[in-house]
Formats: sequence, C-alpha cells, structure tokens
Amino acid sequence: MQTYDYIVVGAGSAGAAVAYRLSENPANNVLLLEAGPDDYRWTRIPVGYAKMSHNPAVNWLYHSEPEASTNGRKLHVPRGKMLGGSSSLNGLAFVRGQAQDFDTWSQMGNQGWSYDDVLPFFKRMESYEADGDDTFRGRHGPLRVTNPEPNALLARIIEAAGQVGIRHNPDYNGASQDGIAMSQATIASNRRQSTAHCYLEPARFRPNLRIQTEALTECLILDGKRCIGVRYSVHGEQREVRAGREVVVSGGTINSPQVLELSGIGQPERLHGLGISVRQALPGVGENLRDHYAPRTRWAVGKRGMTYNDRARGLGMVGQALRFAMSQPSLLNAVAAPLRAFVKSREGLEAPDLLLGWVPMLTELGPKGPFISRQSGMTCYAHPMRPESKGSIHITSNSPRQQPAIAFNFLSSPVDAMLTVTAIRIARSVMTAPAMAPLLVSEIGPGPGLQTDDEILGWVRQVGETTYHPVGTCKMGNDPMAVVDARLRVHGIAGLRVADASIMPTLTSGNTNAPAIMIGEKAAAMVLEDACV
Repeated sequence: MQTYDYIVVGAGSAGAAVAYRLSENPANNVLLLEAGPDDYRWTRIPVGYAKMSHNPAVNWLYHSEPEASTNGRKLHVPRGKMLGGSSSLNGLAFVRGQAQDFDTWSQMGNQGWSYDDVLPFFKRMESYEADGDDTFRGRHGPLRVTNPEPNALLARIIEAAGQVGIRHNPDYNGASQDGIAMSQATIASNRRQSTAHCYLEPARFRPNLRIQTEALTECLILDGKRCIGVRYSVHGEQREVRAGREVVVSGGTINSPQVLELSGIGQPERLHGLGISVRQALPGVGENLRDHYAPRTRWAVGKRGMTYNDRARGLGMVGQALRFAMSQPSLLNAVAAPLRAFVKSREGLEAPDLLLGWVPMLTELGPKGPFISRQSGMTCYAHPMRPESKGSIHITSNSPRQQPAIAFNFLSSPVDAMLTVTAIRIARSVMTAPAMAPLLVSEIGPGPGLQTDDEILGWVRQVGETTYHPVGTCKMGNDPMAVVDARLRVHGIAGLRVADASIMPTLTSGNTNAPAIMIGEKAAAMVLEDACV
C-alpha cells in the first residue's frame, strides 16, 4: 500500500491550491485525488460554462430538496467534477468579499482569519495587472485576473446607476467594495483561468506530486482518533492509500460533509440510522449551509443591436467566433455577469449588503438546459449578500455514489425576504432611470403588475435560483456546532483538515471562488507551519 506525506481529496478551487503549495517543497510527497476527469475541451473557453452546466461528465448535477421557499421546485445545483472543480465551470467573476466578512470570522473566535490576516494570501494568489493599489492587489501570483471593458449597453447601465445614487467603483476588490463596476474576471489571453490551469498545470510534472483523476473517495481511513489514509475507487476498482502526515479534505461544501459522514464523523443518530459506525460525534457536520438565493429580474430591450441576443442571431455567432479567434471581445470570452453593483439597502450601513448583477442577455430553459432567447433583453439578478437563512447537506445512504440531500431553507429568515424585495426595487430603479430610456427598456419579470412586498415575494418563490455559492457545512469555530478549528483541523480527529468553502462560518459578500482559493492557500501555509513544530 502506497504512503504519501499528504493526501488532498478534491482538486477544485481550494484543493488545487493546497496541492500546489504543499508540493512546492520537493521533500513533500503529495497525492491529489479528483473524482472527475483530467480535462474537458470546453473548460478553457470562458463561455464553456453554458456547455458544462448540465453535462454529467464534468458536473455533479446536484439538485436541492423541494421546499416552500421554491414553491416545491427542485433547484439545479451544478458543481464542478474535474480538475479545477467549480473554477473550471463557474461564471468567472472574481470577488474577494468585504474586509468586514473576514473580520467577523475573527471576532467569532477564529484567530488568524481577520482581513489583515487573509489579505496576504489574496495578494499571493493573484496576478492583477490593472491599476489597483499595491496595498490590496497582488501582481505575481498564479491566478491571472483582468478587467473587461464595458460595451455600450453596460456603460449605459453604469450611467443609470449613477443617476440613482450608485457610484462607479473601479476596484471593488480594493479599499472599498461599494459601487458599480465591470466584473473582474478569471479570464486572460481569451482563456479561462481555473485552478486546473493556473495551479495544477505548472505543478503536474513535479515528481513529488501525483494527480489521480476519476478517483471517487469512498471514505477516510481512521485509526482510533487519527486519520491515516483514504479509501477510493477508480472505475469501480477499490484502492487504499496511507498519509504519513495529514489528509486534507477539499471536496467542497457538498462533498466534504459527505466524505466526513461516510467516514463516521457527524451526527450519531443520523450515522447509526444508515449503518455507519460513529468514529467522532460532530453535530455540526452538514449544518450551517448558506447560499445566495436570487431571482433574475427580466427586461426587454427594444433598441436593436444592444444585447447578446441580437449578436447571437443567425450568422452573428459566426462573427462572435471570429472575434474570439482574433482575441477580440466576444460572447465566447465574456464573464457570465459582466457588470455588478454592491449597494446598501438603507442609509447608515457601514458596507453594502446587496448585490445586483447584469447579464446582457435573456435565456429560456429547455429540456437540455438554458438557451438564448429569440427576444432581445437582459437579466439582472438581485439578492442579499449575507443571508441569515441556514440549511443543511446530509447523506441519505452509506454509498458515496448517492447524492446527499440538499435543503437550503431559503428565505426562512424574515430579514432575507425583506432584503430580497429591497434588492429587486433597487434593480427596478436602475433599469427605469432616465439613462435607460433611449434603449426602450420594459420590465418582463416580476412585471409592473407586481408591486407589493407579498406579490414580489410570491414571484421570488416561483422563479428564484441559487447563485451557486454554497458554503458553511463544515464550519470553522470553537462552538458546539463547529467542525474544524481556526487551523482547519477537524475537532477530535488528528491528521485531518478540511480546506474549502465549507469551512466558512458565514457567507462572504459576493462570489465564492476567490475566497475558496484563498482558503486553500492559507490552509497549505498552516499545514506547512504545523509540520515544522
């Protein structure tokens, strides 16, 4: 049986960073396990997310449980199942979150996670060539981050936002998040900058790093209260490997609690009921699930030639492909939501609490997934950034091949419902500002007939979707529901850490890919520090 110093379970946003940093030292022998394939032809093309959002070859294709907040609908929950994980199929927006997010983690008792503590890791991981401020931005990291240029439609929305009091902010990942800006993107040289490309490609030929794809982790191997290895299968063939030092679980918010529960770490009654021997009672495993629940407001644009719908019609897509081939701006190298605004729901707040994001296109949902609508228009999603509603993710079987039950419990907090309505009203104010009048914009959804809070919330329950930012199911802390401590060590089990978005005690203000990579960077640093003690 093979033994490695470190075994990393999951090659996603965080796991790839962990493996990259641990294997920088040639003395460390590292195994990286990934359930999905090595590569897929659409991962490098930015718009490839449209091809991968419903593809079981590279996507776990999870779905949520039907709930009252979704009018009994099951929500589509895509998660990356390939090298790079969800960084290989996400919408490519790069958002760190606010300083207050991380200061809150520190104030909750997680020493070493304040904004001042995590900023060096954000800077270490990125190569940001726009102006920015060197106090906040990194210039030489593995991950290239760029700023798209606004087109005529998006420039018009920026003007309209200014008319309703939302200022332009050239760097929302700098000193302040407040304002509207083009989405900073993990796109460079016309290609997606996933952790598979930025972290694993440069490291994959290191003799001390082995990357095993198509490897489904079945459970952790425990010796008493110590994790000593991993059991996994490749095309049905079961294998076991040993860890001489540590195992780092980086499966993500859905898969990490699943791995722990399959290994006997979690809620005793739940595990007993599934025939799993309890190795460590941790009631918080799978709890504290948080995500952004967002309705997509829909708008018709009467002026022709302004939206992606216009540019994709007929031979238009051929022209877009030619522009892409010539490294010019095109639909094929665009961020999913190229414009976003971080706004305050009311006066007196220290920092924004709502997010609006614009997509210059209308889509429809067909049996094979979304497709571009024949109607010209655009979408604006609107939601609170730090929701209080919490759900759970738990296994329903002792088989690693069975999807866990995902219960988001959206809008269970009255504050979340109130802020969602406020976000929609602010989106309406921007889209009906004077600057938008020449574009002949009209509201499709919710529709001008829905005006009261209850009417708007009824529409939200009917159409709302996750924004694919699940976090929190192995939360960090020292309270009874915490799963890992501030050094990401699983409570009660030696030699085992969790490093991914599941450790977030609260949701960051915005997209979660950048914070997840930061967590991987910081986790690797802590592993290496602790190895020297």
